[in-house]
Amino acid sequence: MGEFKAFILRGDVLDLAVAVVIGAAFGTVVMALVKDLLTPRIAAVFGRPDFSALNFKINHSRFGFGDFINAVIAFVCVAAAVFFVVIKPVNIMTERRRKAPEPESDDRPCPECLSQIPKGASRCAFCTSVVAPLA
Repeated sequence: MGEFKAFILRGDVLDLAVAVVIGAAFGTVVMALVKDLLTPRIAAVFGRPDFSALNFKINHSRFGFGDFINAVIAFVCVAAAVFFVVIKPVNIMTERRRKAPEPESDDRPCPECLSQIPKGASRCAFCTSVVAPLA
């Protein structure tokens, strides 16, 4: 029982459980955003929010391409919502947190012992070999 308790209380399991719960809640928010805000805008442009009735017949076979159009529109709307609500802000925050590039070092390796010496040095402080100073 103690081993099971240790397994359940490990960080990985708890992190995964929290991620699933948050993911489900976020999925509900995104679907509401698509259904209540984005789909009505599509309806305003095309005249109706539901294309499931669109179909055509060939030799008494019905091809309902309206459901496919609904699925594509829903996918594009969800992808756009996730991109602009989650990915874009996270990318902006990540870019702000990035450190500035490291300044160029004033040191260089000694050609004899590979110790770090100043660029202007004419002799290595470690192995005392003569080196040409860099400008």
